[in-house]
Amino acid sequence: MELPAALRRAVDDALEGEPLDRLTRASQTLSDRYRREVRDGRFHIDGTLAAKAYLATRLPATFAAVRAALDMVAEASPSFVPKTLLDVGAGPGTALWAAADCWPELRQATIVEASASIRAVGETLARSSTVDSTWLAGDVTAALPVQAPADLVTLAYVLDEIAETAVAAVTEKLWMLTGQTLVIVEPGTPAGWRRIQIARDTLIRTGAHLVAPCPHATPCAITGSDWCHFSRRVARSRLHRLAKQADVPWEDEKYIFIAASRMPAEPPPARILAPPRVASGLVRLKLCRSDGAIGELTVSRRDGDLFREARRADWGDGFHLPPVEIGPEGDLLDGV
Repeated sequence: MELPAALRRAVDDALEGEPLDRLTRASQTLSDRYRREVRDGRFHIDGTLAAKAYLATRLPATFAAVRAALDMVAEASPSFVPKTLLDVGAGPGTALWAAADCWPELRQATIVEASASIRAVGETLARSSTVDSTWLAGDVTAALPVQAPADLVTLAYVLDEIAETAVAAVTEKLWMLTGQTLVIVEPGTPAGWRRIQIARDTLIRTGAHLVAPCPHATPCAITGSDWCHFSRRVARSRLHRLAKQADVPWEDEKYIFIAASRMPAEPPPARILAPPRVASGLVRLKLCRSDGAIGELTVSRRDGDLFREARRADWGDGFHLPPVEIGPEGDLLDGV
């Protein structure tokens, strides 16, 4: 996945003339803070240089993750076409660009971000967007400077910057501002998964309808050392590679999210939870099913259309189970 052309040009303009060695050092510092989930009272992005380093090295990956999450929302809620957006903890406006790319009908956005440095950069980028946006200072753990609900509310890569004990209260606060759909995205780590589980449980308690990625609203069956997450491959620009001192022209961004709506959605009967394992004449899919169970579905070449669908399927895709009995381990029975 690549950034939209207008955003790519705006980022290039923002980074023009910035020495590579300064970007590289700032990127290393920023990556270290995010990786260690540092919470020392300082903003991760605490200056103009850090904001530019984020544009060069993190924006493409976070955009890809948010955009992929919104794709799953659009798939499960085909009638949902948001006109207004509230993005909290917005950074440089990543969710604004992702939502506008997913729903060109988006017209107005309220963007809330605590860090003045990244807010200023994001507001500059947003001038190249087709969406009319208002940028406000605000912290998700304090009183937000907005009262009117928006069709779509987003919180991306923010919960990892606050205490886990505050996640439920933050989720409830955002749900109160949600006119239709709330989407929360986190890094695809075990810690990110724990935070999403708290948000998921909170939303279910409020009576929200889960949209994605879960195909059910029953207690999650994932236990032990396993955790739910997905991956999106991101194309690296030349500057991105140089600033991260990377050799390959791509990176894989691991992410997890939860989306909930005030209206019932149409999630798929199952969601693929891991990269499909393809062998000669066989495809094995790890599935989360609408009945709440986690199981493996094995499809063989003799299963015809189902086999061809399984061969095309990817990690994170919805999957339509065949109308046959599924064994206790998820294997197909009846020789479909």
